[in-house]
This record gives sequence, C-alpha cells and structure tokens, in this order.
Amino acid sequence: MSRYITFAALMVGLAVFSLRGAAGPGKGQPDMAGTDTREAIATFAGGCFWCTEADFEKVPGVIRAVSGYTGGRVPRPSYKQVCSGTTGHVEAVRVYYDPAIASYEDLLEVYWMHVDPTDPGGQFADRGPQYRSVIFYHDDDQRRLAERSKAALDASGVFDEPIVTEIRPAAEFYEAEEHHQDYHRTCPVEYRLYRSGSGRQRFIEDVWKDGRKPPRAPRESGAPRSDAAAGDAGAKNYAKPDGETLRATLSAEQYRVTQQCGTEPPFMNEFWNEHREGIYVDVVSGEPLFSSLDKFDSGTGWPSFTRPIERANVVERVDREHGMTRTEVRSAAGDSHLGHVFPDGPRPTGLRYCINSAALRFVPKEDLEREGYGAYLRLFEKR
Repeated sequence: MSRYITFAALMVGLAVFSLRGAAGPGKGQPDMAGTDTREAIATFAGGCFWCTEADFEKVPGVIRAVSGYTGGRVPRPSYKQVCSGTTGHVEAVRVYYDPAIASYEDLLEVYWMHVDPTDPGGQFADRGPQYRSVIFYHDDDQRRLAERSKAALDASGVFDEPIVTEIRPAAEFYEAEEHHQDYHRTCPVEYRLYRSGSGRQRFIEDVWKDGRKPPRAPRESGAPRSDAAAGDAGAKNYAKPDGETLRATLSAEQYRVTQQCGTEPPFMNEFWNEHREGIYVDVVSGEPLFSSLDKFDSGTGWPSFTRPIERANVVERVDREHGMTRTEVRSAAGDSHLGHVFPDGPRPTGLRYCINSAALRFVPKEDLEREGYGAYLRLFEKR
C-alpha cells in the first residue's frame, strides 16, 4: 500500500500526499557516491526510509545516510513502482560511517532498536514486501556479525515472536528521489506526525523503555576489534545513586533540573558559552553524553549539540507538559532529565539537543585519561 494512503488514514485532513509521490531529481539512479579511506558502508531496510535515515543520522560516527531502493529486479525504479510491491525492492538506507568511531555492531544495535523484527509483512502502518526488514551485508564480516546479532536478540526473550528480519548480500542500490532525502529535516512537522501516527515511535518506547538495549553477541575468539569496540571494552557500569546520595552530592539547581524536570535560565548557566575541547557527562551517573565537537551556538542560551556522543546513553520520550508536545531527553543509566531535542539544528543531523548545564559535568580533553574516559581521546585526534 502506498504510504500516501496510510498517512492519510492516520492523519485525516492533513494534505501531504504530494510530498511522497512526484518524481524528483536523481530518481532511481544507482548510488555513485564516492567514499574516502575512513568510510565504511552498511545497508539496512527498516520500513519507511524517512524514519530509518533519521535514526542513523543521529549516530556518532555516521557521516551520512541515503534513502533508496535495493534488493529487487527492476533497474532504476521510481517510488511509485516500489510502492506497488511488484519490483522486489525494499525501501532501504545506505549508511556511510567512520569505523574508528562507530562499529558495525553499534549500527546493528541502533537498527534493532528502531524496527519490529518480528513482522514479516511490513513495518508498523506500512504493509507490503517493500517495507519488510532486511540487513544487507557488504562482506563476510558484516554477514557474520549480523547473523550473530540476530541470534542473540532472538534468544534474549525481548520479543515473544521469532525474529524474521532477513540477512542478504548487498545488491545495487538506487538513490530515492531528491524530496525523500533528509525528509525529517526538510518537512519536520509532517515527518513527526507520520512517525507518531504510524505507531513506530510508540512501539520503540514500549519495547526499549528504561534504558533497555539489545544484547550484544559474545565476540568470537580471535575476532578483530574496531577502534570503537576497543573503546567500549573499557566502559564503566554507570548507575543512578540512591536518593539520599543525590541530595547530598547535587546542588539544589542540579537536583531540581535532573530529578524534577526543571529548566535553568538561558545565558545564566555554566556551559552555554563553553568552548574548550572535551566531553560532557551526566552529573548524576557519569555516563558520557555529548562532545564539544558536536556543540554549536544555537543562540538560545543553553548548551546545544547536534548529536550524543553515545546514542545508547540517551533516551528520548514524548513530553506533553505545558500544553506542548516535545521530545524529552534523559540519560539512560542515570535517568536524569537533560533537556529536549528539536528538529531545527544544523547539518549533519538537523537536530538540536538543547541541554541544561545543571545536568552536565564537563571533562576537558586533557583530563579524559585521568578521569577514566581515555577511550574518547580518539575523537580529538587530528585526522
């Protein structure tokens, strides 16, 4: 079924039909984008490529994500052809990433947390073979990691039904029409309405609540580590202290913001104008949250970032307080209220994580090793 019909049924009266159907520049062209020596490629199909692209572009280490069609038998297909369900193609996203920052295992974790891997007939409101979930591997290492990851998730009991996501060799990838690229940035209102109305966001929040994450398959003996995975090996176990400890160690403002969902005043907080290199960690648990490399001046008076330093350490929840619908950002282990994320940031993600200074502790680059965050020194190495 065409997403026009699905979207109309979900959002009665919202006239967005033309946004998905007209052919645009670059229609059905094979992906010819070149990569430099630091880039690796991964390809995932997870239903609506608007959503899959947006989810991967938030991941630290992802350079760009491109929406397109792959896996079928029709060369240079159009969106209309793929929507018919007769081409064999699926809506998919090709992910270009830096393996020194994001490992393939990291991407698999993000993928599992944003699809329903038990659904053989599509994804959420989008039905048909063109919306099924598929992992396309580009080499034998990716195949092996994907198979082991799928098996670990299947055995974990997270889902009652079996995991049916296909694992297939990568095929020729055709970029989708131009107006489908970066849709979450170019049409943020329509995108958020679609994502919510399709049932995807509610499913994600229900399955992966309270900081839950997919299990990682045990590493094979003698298997090489990526730089990112080597950094993960020294990671700490972060946890939220008890209430008495929090009251004794946090300032009144830190407690109000992190524990009572408060908001500090703009331009009168510790880090809104901080320019030193380093990382920002949760003031409650110490878990790494953001990097100075992703910080920008949003003009709002609060620290603003384009993405988290560790996607798994940040949890997003729907916030309907004060007569508004926003996306709240909390730390995964500390469960601290951090702030909110908005779809009006700069490239490469188009996101603005607007964060309270009172929820953060800054660790300068020169102190990372001493304070146990030495794995993040690689982010600041000159390339």
